[in-house]
Formats: sequence, structure tokens, C-alpha cells
Amino acid sequence: MNLAILWYLVLGLASMAYCILDGFDLGVGALHLFARTDEQRRIFLNAIGPVWDGNEVWIVIMMGGLFAGFPNAYATIFSGFYTLLMFLIAGLMFRACAIEFRSKNESPKWRSFWDVIFSLSSILVGLCVGLLLGNMVEGVPINAGQEYVGTFADFFRPYSIIVAITAMSLFAMHGTIYLTMKTEGEAHQIVRKWINYAIVVFIFFYCVTTVATILYMPHMIEHIFRMPWTIVIPILAFLAILNIPRLVKKGKDGWAFIFSCLSIALLLILFGLGTYPTIVRSTIDPATNSLTIFNVASSETTLRILMIVVLIGLPLVLAYGFWIYRIFRGKVQLHKTSY
Repeated sequence: MNLAILWYLVLGLASMAYCILDGFDLGVGALHLFARTDEQRRIFLNAIGPVWDGNEVWIVIMMGGLFAGFPNAYATIFSGFYTLLMFLIAGLMFRACAIEFRSKNESPKWRSFWDVIFSLSSILVGLCVGLLLGNMVEGVPINAGQEYVGTFADFFRPYSIIVAITAMSLFAMHGTIYLTMKTEGEAHQIVRKWINYAIVVFIFFYCVTTVATILYMPHMIEHIFRMPWTIVIPILAFLAILNIPRLVKKGKDGWAFIFSCLSIALLLILFGLGTYPTIVRSTIDPATNSLTIFNVASSETTLRILMIVVLIGLPLVLAYGFWIYRIFRGKVQLHKTSY
């Protein structure tokens, strides 16, 4: 297999891991203000408390891998998308501050302030991720020199906004299912009531995005004509989501979360198939100005060395993640040392 393709798959897996793992963190944050009491909000925070920072490692792997494997794409994205990425990073920073500072003071006003910051920053990060994906699908103005020549306003076009809202609704659904798995008692009963609403909202925006993609982004469905079997991927994703309420009703919250993870993975596979081999599409001249994995990849020697690093480092990251999730498995219990 071509090393550029292999490295593209590595980035795809890192993106999938980030959206699945940090996705439920963002979803929990988006739902945080819907909790009725301070105790419930503490339960929500402690559901993600041991793992949220480790989940963000995957976004570092994504950006580092892009820099090393596709440096020209990294340069274009981080210069052209600079302001949008600063909003994303600001959201990550404020979210971290809110998690750490909220319970340092028992004042209701203090905690309410950080509750709002935590929720809004989580929504901001989710929307920024969605905007990035939407603009990668729709394309941005890139000239023949592989330079972004648009403005910040260009990121806020109808299709990209729809994708951003869909992404946030997906994370909210994912977070609801995660909380159902991790909570018990009154908090658990409340969260269970949110699941169907979250699924309905996501399915609505998913259908809107699908119709918009078929009508206005035909390049995203070209793979179906080349490889008809790929039509099963969106169908499987849809069926996985529809299976979640059934599993929750039967009390199989863990399996419901697994199917939620599966739906995210399938949707990202669909995104990868639709955009391949393009990393960033040019709206000026898609055929010649777009950044693909072949015209922006590092040298074969560089990619070969990088793969050695990945083969050593990635198992360590996975082992650490497995260890942390295993230690903190089970329902959330509040203690004096809890958030």
C-alpha cells in the first residue's frame, strides 16, 4: 500500500478516536446546564473527570500527524483556518478551566458561572469541529500556490453551518448515552428521558445534511457509483442509531454506548470515502488547486520513519487509554475529592 494512503488511514483512525472519545465529553458539556441540581452537575463532571484530558490527546495526534505527514496541508489549514482554530483552542482551554475551577469554591454564583462556561465552551468546540468538517467537504478558496485566499466569513456558509449543527447534535446524543451508562439514581432517570429527544434531534439534522449533500455536494456520493457496496455504510449508521433506544429500554446501557460509537465511526468512514483523496477541497479550481494526500505528502523516507514512530507510540496510547477506562469503569460515585 502507498505510504501516503497508509498515513491518511492513520489520521482517519485518530480522527475517529477523537470524535468518539472527546465527543461524549462535548456532549456531556452541552447538556450540563439541563441538570437540575448541583449534585447532578457534579455527577456529570465526574462522569468525564478521569478521562476528558486523555481523550484530547487524539486531537494532538491528528494535528501532529498532519504536520509530519502532509506539511503543505498543515500549513494551508493552520493559516487559512487560523481564526476558526483559535476559537476551537479557546473552547478547549475554557472547558478545562471550568472543569478544574468549578468545585474549588462552594459559592452558588461561582459554580453557576463555571457551569455556563463549561457548557458554552463545549458547544463552541463541537460547532468548530463541525465547521471544519463542513468546509473540508464544501471546499474553501485555495489558489494555485496552495494558499487560502478567503476570509473568516467564508467559513459560515449554509452547508457548513448545517454540518456544524449536525455534529453538535451527534455529540449531544453520544454524551446522553454515555451519561446513561455512567450514572445511577435520580440523575440516571433524568438522563434516560433525554435519549429519545437527543436521537430525534440528531436524526432530523442528519436527514437535512444528507439531502443537502446529495443536492449540493455531488462529489461526496461519487464513491457509491464506483463502489455500490458503500451504500450500506449510511444505512448501517442509521440502523445503529435506531437500535439505541431498544437497548436502553432493555437496560443494556453499555451496548447502547457501543452502538453510538459505531454510528460515529461509520459516519466518519462515509466522510472519508466521500472526500478521498482530498484533504482540503478548493472552490476556485477543485481539479488542480485542491490539496490531496498525493500532492502534499512528505517524502517516502519521511513517511516510512513516521510509520515506525506510530507503530511504537500508538500501542502505548491505546494501552494507557484502556488502563484508565478500566480503572474508572462503573457508575459515578461522589466523594470529597470529586469535582
